[in-house]
Amino acid sequence: MKIGVPKEIFAGERRVATTPDVVGQLQKLGFSVLVESGAGAEANYSDDAYRAAGCEIVAGADEVWSQADIIMKVRGPEKEEASLLTAGKTLICFLWPAQNPEMLKLLSESGATVMAMDSVPRISRAQKADALSSMGNIAGYRAVVEAAQHFGRFFTGQITAAGKVPPAKVLVIGGGVVGTHAAKIAAGMGADVTVLDRSIPRLRYLDDVFGGTFKNAYASAANTIELARQADMIIGAVLIPGAAAPKLISRAQLSELKPGAALVDVAIDQGGCFETSRATTHQDPIYEVDGIMHYCVANMPGAVARTSTIALGNATMPFMLALANKGWRQACEDDPHLLAGLNVHAGELTYYAVGKALGIDVIAPTLALKK
Repeated sequence: MKIGVPKEIFAGERRVATTPDVVGQLQKLGFSVLVESGAGAEANYSDDAYRAAGCEIVAGADEVWSQADIIMKVRGPEKEEASLLTAGKTLICFLWPAQNPEMLKLLSESGATVMAMDSVPRISRAQKADALSSMGNIAGYRAVVEAAQHFGRFFTGQITAAGKVPPAKVLVIGGGVVGTHAAKIAAGMGADVTVLDRSIPRLRYLDDVFGGTFKNAYASAANTIELARQADMIIGAVLIPGAAAPKLISRAQLSELKPGAALVDVAIDQGGCFETSRATTHQDPIYEVDGIMHYCVANMPGAVARTSTIALGNATMPFMLALANKGWRQACEDDPHLLAGLNVHAGELTYYAVGKALGIDVIAPTLALKK
């Protein structure tokens, strides 16, 4: 069994799928690991570090894709990468397929088996590490840190020689992993923070654990727009695994927001929480629509590439061991959480939320196991 780690080619993506430590463990268990030269450079992992772990360093992506049985990536493949994927191979990555039907078509035509880390349900965190939550922790933190850098006029709640400055009002829509971390960081910077969510148990949990640090409220349409009108910054942090993000603020509603307010969209990989969101890069992160500023960087954890790579490698290790030891069929039969991450097999789409979003026929993943 050969495992391949290609270099990420998406603009601004500095992460690599796994660390020398993790691939070293795979090597010790008898698996061969191929790493494309320079794959870890942006995360400060040299080719020599992977060699020391026992990996074979290959010159180009073609060699990784042609020789490996399992390909590990961070992001879904670009068009030129998808053309290298063939039947019999297994790809594991963050896929976000509802946002890229063209890529999904290429993956289906390849005949390969594709596992999406963004589709593995978070209930799995009770048993093993969760890649999506690991990246969500970092994304929530980075969303506020980046916002503070680019919209520093809002984070002015500190005590100064002139007395106390009124704090910025930050509204976080979504009280999951991303939203909770964003709220903690924003509150720590002195902002007046409110978190909205539609799960009553989650709101109770936030109140019990963080009561006094930030406020929370039910995310009804009326509450959302009323609090949005008062906010200096709105952070969109709503995640529906595998599916497109719901649009929480329309373009028409921008006129009801404070002039110069900022929207920070952490759900941009899923299409974004705001109707006016479009993906931006770390090099050119901000744009304006109707007087409202937007920050919509598609790979926020990529800003801290080494930290993100370590977290990602640790989180995916249990699944990689299962796939490598058992093959994808047996691994999925033994683990319903991993089975939920199956998106494409032998030309068939196996994830219902994506099929619904794109109007594509879907087969049950349990049926794919028999193909």
